[in-house]
Amino acid sequence: MPCTLERFIESLSSSPSSSSPSGLKTEISCVHEAKIERCLLKKPAYIMLDVGKWPVFALLPPEELRLIRQACVFGSAANEAIYVTVNDEAFALGTNCSGCLGLGDTQSTIESRRIDILCGKKIVSLSYGTGPHLVLATADGEVYAWGHNGYSQLGNGTTNHGLTPALASTNLINKRVTEVACGSHHTIALTTDGEVYAWGYNNSGQVGSGSTANQPTPRRVSSCLQNKVVVNIACGQLCSMAVLDNGETYGWGYNCNGQLGLGNNANQQTPCRIAALQGINIVQVVCGYAHTLALTDEGFVYSWGANSYGQLGTGNKSNQALPTLINMDKERMVEVAACHTSHTSAAKTQSGQVLMWGQCRGQAVAYPHLTHFTGTDDVFACFATPAVTWHLLSVDGDDYLTVAQSLKREFDSPEISDLKFLVDGKCIHVHKALLKIRCEHFRALLNETDEETIEVHQFSYLVYRAFLEYLYTDTINLPPEDAIGLLDLATYYRESRLKRLCQETIKRGITEENAVTLLSAAVKYEARELEEFCFKFCVNHLTAVTQTQAFADMDHDLLKNFISKASRYGAFKN
Repeated sequence: MPCTLERFIESLSSSPSSSSPSGLKTEISCVHEAKIERCLLKKPAYIMLDVGKWPVFALLPPEELRLIRQACVFGSAANEAIYVTVNDEAFALGTNCSGCLGLGDTQSTIESRRIDILCGKKIVSLSYGTGPHLVLATADGEVYAWGHNGYSQLGNGTTNHGLTPALASTNLINKRVTEVACGSHHTIALTTDGEVYAWGYNNSGQVGSGSTANQPTPRRVSSCLQNKVVVNIACGQLCSMAVLDNGETYGWGYNCNGQLGLGNNANQQTPCRIAALQGINIVQVVCGYAHTLALTDEGFVYSWGANSYGQLGTGNKSNQALPTLINMDKERMVEVAACHTSHTSAAKTQSGQVLMWGQCRGQAVAYPHLTHFTGTDDVFACFATPAVTWHLLSVDGDDYLTVAQSLKREFDSPEISDLKFLVDGKCIHVHKALLKIRCEHFRALLNETDEETIEVHQFSYLVYRAFLEYLYTDTINLPPEDAIGLLDLATYYRESRLKRLCQETIKRGITEENAVTLLSAAVKYEARELEEFCFKFCVNHLTAVTQTQAFADMDHDLLKNFISKASRYGAFKN
């Protein structure tokens, strides 16, 4: 007899919140020809890591996705990934440039393969370069590195690529590393003593050695950092940053865009304190391709460096060589996010809201934009180019699920579902009780039928799945261009909140090319606010919009109304 949603929710309320996950029995089958076939006899009560937004994981079977506890997506097209399961087994898949998957060869793999040497290592920090090369730190403080090594960024004293993870021990013996960060072709590491070590490419002084000679093995960064305790590190493409325990921030390396925050554009071969932040206590620093974000202990965010995509969040596209306070409408920030491979920025507020700005799916967003995401990771999965992870995705194995997280987890899971929709030949597994609670349409429909399978022909699989997922999560997970179909569905089912979310998503995706199409959709589905937004966009970009094919194909009545309204708006005045 299938487990119903009512019984599932009841089991959540009766489970002790402090019981040990080690008491859960998960049976896993053996590895067979490098493909992991797993069968969970009982679901573990840990929070699963949601990697579904990254396409590289799309071919992994659901039972394998449910085992992922840590993950990193990297590569020039976000087409390489490494992940760790709840059993501390490490796997990799993707194109394997320069042997960056650590599998002992350079063969690409569409199926995950185990990295034997990393199994059981308990990774606490992982970073990657452009080559790419990868570096990680374990819970024991060891450092492993592999992949591209043309500039000695693996720290082994050679320039030979590393096909398997190798211990980087030179000058790090008796040192416990807690954090690693990679630039394009250089690496820095932070120890428990607050010391920073650096190695690799050094054309701009990013290794902090006082010269521009490449550094083949780990070398302590001293100079101004001597006798100081560093608590946070970050790398841009060709620069390095460090935050001290007293909140001071230091930068070194490439500075032609002002990314060191020193008020000039001169490269620095040794760490320099950012004097403009005197008296401001920085707790976190992150680097984009050529810009920097810093979070203060009071929840303010400062930015500096390159700004051609609005990545500084200042409302313009002018570079800033000095830290500039970003206007966040008095919201307290608790996290900032950036990645050296992109020009995208993100931040999370104390209340859990996520903002993004900079290069977002090709658009230049010059001011922090409020999203419906629940974490900064979603920004980089959906809007960064390439869509890599900005840090190691990780979830604690002994954290227990909230009811909301449990429901999100069970969406489209066949194990305890009691209803499935068949759309475009594909199944979507759901729970009758939840659908009746969440949607009047389904309450009426399911009270009249006992069918276990319902076919849907009016909407596409992509749209209908997004709708059902919304009923489980209260969020929509569709790119702006696909949200029109969901807006159609929301109108048909009289889902007013879903309709508003669709409108917000569509607004974010408006361009000169699709503005008329979106305007037509807004009129068709009586989305008045969206209609007004699209109309004003068309008027403000009138010359470009009128030259598009969509404008040439515009419905006659819509064109007539548009011209009339635009005329009243003053669009045709000389």
